[in-house]
Amino acid sequence: HHVIKVEKIDDAMPGADYPRLVRAIGACPPEDVGGFPGYDDFLEAMANPKHEEHDRMLEWYGGKFDPEEAQIGRILDNFERLAKKWAPRPRKPKAALKRL
Repeated sequence: HHVIKVEKIDDAMPGADYPRLVRAIGACPPEDVGGFPGYDDFLEAMANPKHEEHDRMLEWYGGKFDPEEAQIGRILDNFERLAKKWAPRPRKPKAALKRL
């Protein structure tokens, strides 16, 4: 679940890429973590090295997980991909209507 807050809509800034990231808070849960209950269990296990599932979760995730780290680089990469996808494209000129 993600929350996107639109704080203000202004005129576009010349030369700026859109969409733009203004602020990001917290990390996204890993894929296939098991919804809200699974994410709670995952966070609990990752935060406690003595937790019986800590080593398994560490291996499953592939390293340490910081729930406060928003992974700005990954988000910006996704925004760049979306900006390219949504960029205006040149339109083909419409054919003139022929009168009969």
